Amino acid sequence: MNAIDRLPEPTNLAGAQALIARVQALLDAAGLAMRAPPPEPTTCCGRGCNGCVWEGWLAAVAYWRDEASLLLG
Repeated sequence: MNAIDRLPEPTNLAGAQALIARVQALLDAAGLAMRAPPPEPTTCCGRGCNGCVWEGWLAAVAYWRDEASLLLG
């Protein structure tokens, strides 16, 4: 288990932004490069849709975190 594995799964925008910053700092400290995190959605209508773009984005951020964890070893 590495430092990324101990980071919580994001559940909101602020948590995801903090997670992204922390993961990027850990990768930078290890001298590792990785693809950019997924961009924040810009198409949310704000009606609380089932399958909202924010749900997909949070899942994509979690996947990006998992990929970074594998890279960090």
